[in-house]
Amino acid sequence: MTDRARPRDGGDHAPADRALVVVRAGVLTTVQDLGRPGHAHLGVPRSGALDEPAHRLANRLVGNPAPAATLETTLTGCAVRLRTAATAAVTGAACPVAVDGRPAPWGAPVRVPAGAVLDVGPATHGLRSYVAVAGGIDAEPVLGSRATDLLSGLGPDPLADGAVLPLGRPYGPPAAADAVPHAGFAAELVLPFRPGPRDDWFTAAGLRTLATAVFRVSPAANRIGLRTEGPPLERARDGELPSEGMPLGALQVPPNGLPVLFLHDHPTTGGYPVAGVVPERYLAAAAQAVPGTPVRFVRMR
Repeated sequence: MTDRARPRDGGDHAPADRALVVVRAGVLTTVQDLGRPGHAHLGVPRSGALDEPAHRLANRLVGNPAPAATLETTLTGCAVRLRTAATAAVTGAACPVAVDGRPAPWGAPVRVPAGAVLDVGPATHGLRSYVAVAGGIDAEPVLGSRATDLLSGLGPDPLADGAVLPLGRPYGPPAAADAVPHAGFAAELVLPFRPGPRDDWFTAAGLRTLATAVFRVSPAANRIGLRTEGPPLERARDGELPSEGMPLGALQVPPNGLPVLFLHDHPTTGGYPVAGVVPERYLAAAAQAVPGTPVRFVRMR
């Protein structure tokens, strides 16, 4: 089955009873998929699941292809009532899971009866959990994606209590799995980076600070960027650049000198210098870093 396979009956939409009702939205729960890459020239960021491996795993556990939309929770989880019986799975940040008050496994397929409440509790390790339901969240696609983009406002609104989200038809039986691999969450976030393109805007001492100092994740971090606290990077030049393109993973340095790691909802252009770029494969770990987590940026050789 390809990533873009349709449900088994080929229908585009499921009946009205294939839906879930939001009982507890949590501090921030959004609909996410693999995002909408390729639209930066329109000012539209990629968006999509910040912890893509966790999103993919949740979908695999319930029999969905990788592009199917999941729910991405932040810190406090969420609770939803299913109008139809369905298989669900929770991955990403470790958290308690319950079905109508009875404990259920994290990281495994769970059968949820019609009318039952699937409760995804607060994260105990990590920051963002992913909730997949067989058939996926069938929100209306925008530019080929169902992802909520907090910067541009595209896609579904963040979840609110009482909201109703349609579910697609199941794609097929979930893949069998004896165990779910999970790397765990390190006490320190280590992010390799490639220097440039504007590293010449910083002194040697400033670049040494970036590569050797210990920063911490700021409480102001969000889906747009992981903001840091720590020693400022010393600038070699005053003023700002004309706006230029900003890639995913850019380490942009605003006037306060503290690096901001651009995540999936980042602006596509900016005028502050970029001291380096963290490759995409390392960003899932950043998505799970709670405020206060120590951060080290390591120059790639």
